Amino acid sequence: MRHLDPDIIEYYERGGEANRLLGGFPSGPLELERTKEIVSRYLPSSPVQILDVGGGPGTYAAWLADLGHQVHLVDPVSLHIEQARSSHARITAEIGDARQLSQADESADIVLLLGPLYHLIERTDRLRALSEARRVLRPGGWVFVAGISRYAALLDLLVRLGRLHEPQVFEIVKTAVETGVFRGQRLFTIAYFHVPQELAQEVHEAGLEMSALLNVEGPGFLVSDFEERWADPLKRNAILEAARLVESKEEMLAASSHILAVARK
Repeated sequence: MRHLDPDIIEYYERGGEANRLLGGFPSGPLELERTKEIVSRYLPSSPVQILDVGGGPGTYAAWLADLGHQVHLVDPVSLHIEQARSSHARITAEIGDARQLSQADESADIVLLLGPLYHLIERTDRLRALSEARRVLRPGGWVFVAGISRYAALLDLLVRLGRLHEPQVFEIVKTAVETGVFRGQRLFTIAYFHVPQELAQEVHEAGLEMSALLNVEGPGFLVSDFEERWADPLKRNAILEAARLVESKEEMLAASSHILAVARK
């Protein structure tokens, strides 16, 4: 099994992920709110065992622990493990790889994969991570699988950041659009960007039953004055309602930063 590229580990060891969903990245709060909203639709009322694979510093894990669930987090970045353990008393965490989990078969009621597929360039590795999620999931359990949209960088760098005219930036984005592979370390890190049908097919091939394929942020991630709008309750609600309005529209699935597949074992 190939190790993650050192550039990916180095990127996350800088510590920026701890604040990204809370405002460190302009549309991070939208991603957080919408992901929680979607996951909440499937959460049981009684506490369950949740495995957060690639859970980073524990933002989602802490939220779920606050709801009373028992959450175990797995992540390849040592800094994230330290941050997750300190974020909530109910969270346990270990260094690990989504492609080879230490958990026993059928030991989790819910599995979150809200990050691992971002950085598995090879399809075989993504299928392995999905198959591992299925292995540890109990029958009837839910798995939530996030992918970065194939066109996220194109839209963001053209509309919000206004940098697509830079020749080097354009070439990085062009390669990502054509191949799915994003190699723009100065912009992000090495990553894989999905088209919606591809993400759905990979989930299916791993033996999971698709329930929903959703656009997470909707068009709101592109507004240039996001922080100002998000601070206004009426405008924030408009951003959220826009995302809800198109979340399952097939022709809009890729018009977002993230795509979320909801599947069952």
